Amino acid sequence: MTSASLQRGIAAGILSALVAIGTGPAALAQAQRSTQPSTRSAPAKPAAKPAAAAKPSAAKTTPAKPAAAAGAAAGAAAAASTAKPARAASPGGSLVTSYGDWEVYMAQSGRSKICYALSRPKDTSPKTASRDPAYLFVSFRPAENVRNEVAFEFGFTAKENGPAEVSVGNTSYALLAKASNAWLKNPAEEGQAIATMAKSGTMTVKTQSARGSSLTDRYSLNGFNKALEHARKECAS
Repeated sequence: MTSASLQRGIAAGILSALVAIGTGPAALAQAQRSTQPSTRSAPAKPAAKPAAAAKPSAAKTTPAKPAAAAGAAAGAAAAASTAKPARAASPGGSLVTSYGDWEVYMAQSGRSKICYALSRPKDTSPKTASRDPAYLFVSFRPAENVRNEVAFEFGFTAKENGPAEVSVGNTSYALLAKASNAWLKNPAEEGQAIATMAKSGTMTVKTQSARGSSLTDRYSLNGFNKALEHARKECAS
């Protein structure tokens, strides 16, 4: 049985590959051949992304931007083996639609799909920080029975085992940060987090860089509900 951390690392590699190339089907096929992901076990979490304590054992990434399919395959394999992930410059897959401050993307190879709702920070602090683009996304990977997975791309390398949390409404959730990515530390909280996001206007992420700098991102949740539902439907058919 594949551990939750390994599944998340594999999933991150797949998404990194997708973003690296910027095309859904080819990238997904290449990444799948490189990682050979297996279905996650049923318990604990409503989601794995796009996939936690044995957790820091697998590298987690989002997108970077190498040039071709070979680079995507290498990126996916590296993520699965805990290599430092590449960073994202732009979302991968195909843009399906947008709602408010959120966008819906989908990538497909054969019958395998990855669908996700994605947003970028409205405000960042400090504004002078040197970093790559940051993202918040909620993923669906039906082939792995993964849905509603909340994940972040910071755009910088976070401090290993450093402080990291996300606040939405009156609730805060601890994050598990790995390289430039993070997931909810307790996967079982994802369902609650999604429900809270659906009723809130903003989401604030606080973490610390590998150099010890404190950084804060504020995301708008305007359009989140519609984008999430659309992403869910894209991967349901």
